[in-house]
Amino acid sequence: MRAVVVGAGIGGLAATLSLRRAGHDVTLVEQAARFTEIGAGIQLAPNATRLLHRLGLLDAVAARAARPSHVSFRTWSDGAEICRYALGRAAEDAFGAPYLLLHRADLHQALAAEVPPSSVRLNTVVVGIDQDDESATVTTASGERLRADLVVAADGIRSAARQWLFGADEAVFSGTAAYRALLPAHEVADLDLPDLGIWLGPGRHFVHYWVRRGELLNVVAVVTAGAKTEARTGVETGAKAEAETAAAESWTARAEPGEQLREFDGWDSRVLDVLERAGQVFRYGIHTRVPLARWNIGRVTLLGDSAHAMVPFQAQGAAQAIMDAAVLGDVLTGATPAEVPDALDRYVRRRLATATTMQANSARAGDDFHLPDGPEAQARNARMSAYADEHVFLPQATGWAVDVLDDRRS
Repeated sequence: MRAVVVGAGIGGLAATLSLRRAGHDVTLVEQAARFTEIGAGIQLAPNATRLLHRLGLLDAVAARAARPSHVSFRTWSDGAEICRYALGRAAEDAFGAPYLLLHRADLHQALAAEVPPSSVRLNTVVVGIDQDDESATVTTASGERLRADLVVAADGIRSAARQWLFGADEAVFSGTAAYRALLPAHEVADLDLPDLGIWLGPGRHFVHYWVRRGELLNVVAVVTAGAKTEARTGVETGAKAEAETAAAESWTARAEPGEQLREFDGWDSRVLDVLERAGQVFRYGIHTRVPLARWNIGRVTLLGDSAHAMVPFQAQGAAQAIMDAAVLGDVLTGATPAEVPDALDRYVRRRLATATTMQANSARAGDDFHLPDGPEAQARNARMSAYADEHVFLPQATGWAVDVLDDRRS
């Protein structure tokens, strides 16, 4: 069977590999002139790394990763630990796969290395997708028409294919923006940082963890967009112009010098030390997509961010795309061209509810992280501490044990 995958991000590459493993002929189409993956850190929980193992890629990915021993939640003002949860060997033993921290480029390169160059069409812009009862066709900007039995649109949060399938539908600004940076490990070695730290404060949170085998510290500092938060009171004021600037979606937009320090004024000295030592700092608005009732029509389906882009506050965006790819390959194993529409229906039934729930959970986590000082934050901290006293792993770890390839409902 012939398939065309549109988009060579993490979801598109995983889909290509999963479909090839299922025995199909796959052409991967990407508008960029070469394989690249911008961005910085990415977290992969056991629900994703288990699937990388089945694709034969876990060793290659793990060789480039860091393995955190724990995650530590801390208060914004003095860095006091609210609670901690085990990761490392304990998580790998419990869930059968490791929790890994990576640079996005390292994960992307490990996936891309397994796709034969003959299957890749770089520098190819897709301008349309059509279909009839017998096949689907991808039309490129050069006028070429690629005919296939199946088209997978993994073209990201700004998916054109999503609009071709379901009509006008734009990405939605989440109301949050992030500063990101990478620091060499030796520049922060004196700060005694946890392997994976999440600092919670009024209108903001700050995340850091090691990537590239511990050689780099990845930093993500998230703020409520358009709001200048008085750190000690939780009072917020905002301006329309600031909100518009924060909403800009760009992985390569640089923050103004010292901007990240002003946003986190009054925070614990270790947070400020990290932000001050960061060289190049980027700022981007965080966007999501409104949940859909379905992802597929006929022989064409969405996958990954094009289907269910979410805020990153439970570190599951890439994992959910990898899970999509695994289920897609599963339902299409042994399928004939005539069976593609029914197989895609099964794919969506097995994935849509889980991904949509994760979108909602991630948004709620962001709200919880950003509570103002006072009774609400105190109750949150008490709740988190009590849960950690009784449980070894994070609340969302209940989902890490789920194997999507064991769920083969019709």
